[in-house]
Amino acid sequence: MQVEKKLQEKAKELRREIIRMIGANHVGHFGGSLSVVEIMTVLYFHQMKYDPLNPNQKGRDRLVLSKGHSAPAQYAAMALAGYFPREELLSLKQLGSRLQGHPNLACLPGIEANTGSLGQGLSMVIGMALAERLQKERGRFYVILGDGELQEGQVWEAAMAAANFGLHTITAIVDHNKLQATGPICQRMNVGELRPKWEAFGWQVIEVNGHSIPELIQAFQAAERNVKGPTVIIAHTVKGKGVSFMEGVAKYHNGLVNENEFQQALAELE
Repeated sequence: MQVEKKLQEKAKELRREIIRMIGANHVGHFGGSLSVVEIMTVLYFHQMKYDPLNPNQKGRDRLVLSKGHSAPAQYAAMALAGYFPREELLSLKQLGSRLQGHPNLACLPGIEANTGSLGQGLSMVIGMALAERLQKERGRFYVILGDGELQEGQVWEAAMAAANFGLHTITAIVDHNKLQATGPICQRMNVGELRPKWEAFGWQVIEVNGHSIPELIQAFQAAERNVKGPTVIIAHTVKGKGVSFMEGVAKYHNGLVNENEFQQALAELE
């Protein structure tokens, strides 16, 4: 219980940092960043093995944020984990900043792949996992996908390949908040029921409340125990989680808040 309480406090910190770094009167990806906070928290502060002082360490666990527009959540977690000073978060998307709107491995140590062009992250992770298999390394690979991103055909080609090669070191997490930039996924290009799709492609499937830290911990542990093939965690989440006027509202996928809304958001997260 003590571990869960600490992780819950860390998640609150991440949410506050996301709001602060995007700020008032600036367009930013609030919705999908807030929906992955607990996922990021459990990965960076409980599950993954890494060294922020040696980010290229062999055999490390790796995270690829395939839904790269949610970079503020990853940046917040990395800052709190010690990859760079927390005050650098306020440089988000500024000219010359290491913290651009999408992750850039050439700029920021600890980023494993350039992402943001949706549908590519799982394929990248497969290449990494196959390379480590040849090198007999023991790291694990995590990739966070958006549910709207599952409309990309490349995701399903990659899903087939990962199962075909028996890549049990891969865990995919689907941020299943049911909204994309322009509205509900079911009204744009309906991806339908996710469990039977992933199972048909040969994956172990675990469904959780994506804001429940205990459920996420258990899911990651179950994925680690699976040595037959890859695992996907379907995390049911709320877009904009934690800020009342953003929750379940598509316009905050990449939206703007005025000064009053900014202050309200911070107040709600205190």
